[in-house]
Amino acid sequence: MPTSPKATVLDHRKVAAARVFAASRYPYLASALFAAQVHPAQGSGTIGVDQGWQVHADPNVLDAMAVDDVGRLLVHLVSHLLRDHATRAERAGVGGTDSDPHAWNRASDAEVNDDLALSAMVPPCAADMPAGLGAKDGRLAEQYYELARSGHRQWDCGSGCDGIDRPWDDSAASGRLNDRDGEFLRLGVASELQRAEGREPGTVAAGWLRWAERVLPSRVDWRRVLAAEVQAGLVHVAGMVDYSYRRPSRRSESSPSVIMPTLVRPIPDVAIVCDTSGSMTGDLLGRVLAEVEGLLQRVGLRGTNVRVLTCDAQVHSVKRVSRAAQIELLGGGGTDMGEGILQALALRPRPSIVVVLTDGFTPWPIEAPRVAKVIVGLIEGGGGMAPWVHRVPAPPSWAKVVRISELDADG
Repeated sequence: MPTSPKATVLDHRKVAAARVFAASRYPYLASALFAAQVHPAQGSGTIGVDQGWQVHADPNVLDAMAVDDVGRLLVHLVSHLLRDHATRAERAGVGGTDSDPHAWNRASDAEVNDDLALSAMVPPCAADMPAGLGAKDGRLAEQYYELARSGHRQWDCGSGCDGIDRPWDDSAASGRLNDRDGEFLRLGVASELQRAEGREPGTVAAGWLRWAERVLPSRVDWRRVLAAEVQAGLVHVAGMVDYSYRRPSRRSESSPSVIMPTLVRPIPDVAIVCDTSGSMTGDLLGRVLAEVEGLLQRVGLRGTNVRVLTCDAQVHSVKRVSRAAQIELLGGGGTDMGEGILQALALRPRPSIVVVLTDGFTPWPIEAPRVAKVIVGLIEGGGGMAPWVHRVPAPPSWAKVVRISELDADG
């Protein structure tokens, strides 16, 4: 990037204009953008952020960038902080003897830019994308990291990205946020983000929504929500009536020459697809059985109308049950809950509600089934995985998702 030797002090008017531009595009990030104050870092050759939410900019580099691009970079840098990439880098072993901080920078950039691309907000100076690493969108930095080792880049997003201190980090010690204040800021942004999505659904990228769900503490009784969703589906189907010629109408006697249909009320059928893939540990499988038992008891499902399918990459068993103890958890291979949904919809009589109990490590059908309501019970906290490496890819938007918290599993 060309630089100007005349720039020896920061252009604060450009920084202010860039921050306003960024906040106008992402109002829910405004508090983070204004908390990240910009300080001079002469000779650093970059604009990066430290772990204390302070941005350090080489005046020459700043002078050579357009206002809009500075705004894009500010959003990009605070995204590293919001997603706590520095802490996650330490967990991933970045900074060790066999690590590659440049690769982590590229990998975490790909995670961030995947969402920024939807609004044309990817900064040109730090433009790594999942496709450039040979990976699919919607993944996390931990998954991109090994792929990113095969390339190289010059831009340095700072210690706020990889947790490795830079010489200029102490230049703004008085303005740094401590860990506690940084966490409060994350919670505030996550709350603003969810409110923004509530006001205008579809305006917030899916990656940001998943992040907010993980950051904000849940106070929702998921058992009640899951039971309510199933019950609502049952009531909806039970309230539907249709005409059938299988049984003559009681009014047929008044018109013997006319065959008249009778009104029938369908009896709702429920299919429960249980994930039995290799990623489902014994603890998670136990929780699956607990959830099946809970559905049978709390919702009042009759055993004759409930069928349970055990599925990894294929369906291994289909069985009508009245108790969870009757289920055989067969499987242990790959994962494809789409296959379980497909096989459930092929049952006769066809279920009106399909409940999928899974840890989320599965592909999903692209389109929503037209003949049944799908409810995903997403079992969280299994496998000893870091919370950021969970539920990838995300459940489809057309399914009702109820997150089953590990913390309340015994409550």
